Amino acid sequence: MLKNYFKIAIAVLKRRKFFTFISLFGISFTLTILMVATAYMDKILSPDYPDYKRDRSLYIERIEIKNSKEGWVNSSALSQYFLKKYVSTLKTVEKIGVSSFPKASNAYVNNKKLVIEYKYTNVDYWNVLEYNFIEGKAFSQREIDNREMVAVISKETKEAYFGDEKSVIGKYISADNVNYRVIGVVDNVSEMQRNFSGDMFLPYTISKENFYDTGLMGGYNAVLLAKTKADIPKVRQEFNQMMRKVPIPKDFDKVICNADSFFTGLTRRFAGNSTDSAVTKSISMIIGFVLLFLMLPTINLVNINITRIMERSSEIGVRKAFGASSKTLVYQFVVENIILTLLGGVIGLILSMLIIYLINGANLVSNMRLTMNFTVLFYSLIVCMFFGLISGVYPAWRMSKLNVVKALKA
Repeated sequence: MLKNYFKIAIAVLKRRKFFTFISLFGISFTLTILMVATAYMDKILSPDYPDYKRDRSLYIERIEIKNSKEGWVNSSALSQYFLKKYVSTLKTVEKIGVSSFPKASNAYVNNKKLVIEYKYTNVDYWNVLEYNFIEGKAFSQREIDNREMVAVISKETKEAYFGDEKSVIGKYISADNVNYRVIGVVDNVSEMQRNFSGDMFLPYTISKENFYDTGLMGGYNAVLLAKTKADIPKVRQEFNQMMRKVPIPKDFDKVICNADSFFTGLTRRFAGNSTDSAVTKSISMIIGFVLLFLMLPTINLVNINITRIMERSSEIGVRKAFGASSKTLVYQFVVENIILTLLGGVIGLILSMLIIYLINGANLVSNMRLTMNFTVLFYSLIVCMFFGLISGVYPAWRMSKLNVVKALKA
C-alpha cells in the first residue's frame, strides 16, 4: 500500500509542477536559512580554538561606575591595577588569563604597509587558552619580569611579513619602528573569537601604560579558569564578594563588574546591561524568531495544499464512490506531503552545504570555518517531518470529508 502511495505522490508532483515548485522552494529555502544560521550560532556558542575550556571559565570584560543621583555612568575595560589588586586575590580560581584589547601598528614589507594588531598578555593567558604552536613557544614569566621585547605571532602574520621562511624563531619583526624577537608562531584564530584573535602577542610589562595608576578602568579583559566545572558557582560567588570590597571612586556611588559565562556575556553585551544579563529575554527572542520563521512557510504550505487537493476533488469523489474511507484518503495525502517535505529537506540540506562551502571559500569572516554537524542534521530532519504533518493533516482531513456528489460535480 505504501508503495502505491509513493507512486501516486510522484505522479501528482509531476502533474502539478507549479505547486510542486512553490512547495519545494518554501521548504528548502526555510531549511537552508535555518541550517546556515544554526551553523553560524554553533560556531559562536560552542567551545572553539583556542577557547576550549569554556565550560569552566568565567569572562570579565567591562567595569562600570555610576552616580545614581546625577545619572553619570562610566564604562570601560579593566585596568591592570584592578586585576592585580583585587581579581588576583581570588582563592577558588586556578589561573587568570589576562589580555588587552587589540591595538593597530604599522609594519613595512617590500615598501608595502602591513597593519599588525597586537595584544599584551600575562603568562597564564597561554595556560588558560590552548593555542596551537606551529613553532616555538610562549613567553615565560622570566621574560615578562625582565620586560624582554619578545613576540608570539600568528601564522598569517608570519607569512605576510617573512614570506616563505621555513622558521622565523629568533628573527625580528618591526612594528611602529620597534623591533621584537619572535619566539613563537601560533595557528590563526577566527575573528569571531574577538578576545583571543590577534596578529602579535606581547608581554604586558613592555606596554607604555602607567603601572602606578590606581584607577579601575583600562584596556584589559580577563578569563577566570576554575579548577572544575562544579567550582564555577564558587568562583562567581567569591568574585561578587570581592566586588563589594572594591572602593567606590569619588563622586560615584556604585561599582559594577560581572564574571559571566560565555553565553551570559553575549546576552549581556547585545540585549542587556551591567545589572541585567538578559538571558531569558535573549532565549525568548531566539525561540520566538524560530517559531515565527517556521510558522510562515507552514501556513503558506497549508494554503497551497488546500488548493492542490481541491483540484483533485473529482479524484476524491471517485475514490469515495468506490468505497475509500476518510482514514485511507487522509493517510494517502499525509504520505504524499511527507514525501514532498522530505524532498524539500534533501534539497535544503544540499543548498545548506553549498552555501556553507561558498561562505568558507569567500572567507567573509577571517579564519572562520562553518561546519555542518549531525545534531543539526537530525533536528533538520525532524523539522521536515513537522512540516509534512502540520501542512498536510488539516487539508487532507478537510478534503476527506468532502461530499461524494459535490466532489464528482467539481
